[in-house]
Amino acid sequence: MFNWVKTAMLMAAIMALFAVVGGMLGGKSGMLLALVFGGAMNLFSYWFSDQMVLRMYNAQQVDETSAPQFYAMVRDLAQRAGLPMPKVYIIDEMQPNAFATGRNPEHAAVAATTGILQLLSAREMRGVMAHELAHVAHRDILISTISATMAGAISALANFAMFFGGRDEEGRPVNPLAGILVAFLAPLAASLIQMAISRAREFEADRGGAEISGDPQALADALGKIQMYAEGRIPLAAAEAHPETAQMMILNPLSGGGLRSLFSTHPPTEERIARLRTMARGGWG
Repeated sequence: MFNWVKTAMLMAAIMALFAVVGGMLGGKSGMLLALVFGGAMNLFSYWFSDQMVLRMYNAQQVDETSAPQFYAMVRDLAQRAGLPMPKVYIIDEMQPNAFATGRNPEHAAVAATTGILQLLSAREMRGVMAHELAHVAHRDILISTISATMAGAISALANFAMFFGGRDEEGRPVNPLAGILVAFLAPLAASLIQMAISRAREFEADRGGAEISGDPQALADALGKIQMYAEGRIPLAAAEAHPETAQMMILNPLSGGGLRSLFSTHPPTEERIARLRTMARGGWG
């Protein structure tokens, strides 16, 4: 429940920031323009983001004939979660990772790399795919798409205001210093909010996935194994080329420590594992 409340507050914050930047661009008219612009971007993302990201990673759709064990695993978990059967894809990449996409449960897809299928046991793989189906059940793909689109729109509007100048409702130019500050700080704030939303949704998907599979320890073991493999650092070339999709993965292939963790799409793996182990003992950290 806490993570849902946190997500709602963060989504409200990014919407408020969007309105502020729009106001800097042109008063009430600018706010309206910003909302129309953001709405159009969200509508496009809502309908087309799933196919875009699957093509981006050259994902190949499979079925019960081409990948019988993997397909049957996803089908069983989807039934346990009370979800429609999603489309199932495999990505020919050695780095172990997986993600879910799609605008709603009726148009969802899950994907896994060949690397993760080779690295994890069947039990651990169930934990991972249950996590991805929890994202589908919670409509996290839609939430992350909206937050990412809003952050991008804020950045675009802030840059527009910086280069062309902002106006108040009476058409008077805004303070140039204020315009510069908005141009630099608004995109930074939007990115921080977007990443915080993503981290909150990952915790909730861990919990939901553990409930779907009935095996929190399996997901904890999978995360630990993926993390150890990642420390050897075989980069996922497509993720490096398209960092905007990192928030979709089971583990962020581009994450870092220190201050960089503020911009991480995922919580610390150690914390996720600790919470799952607590859940396996009958609680949740």
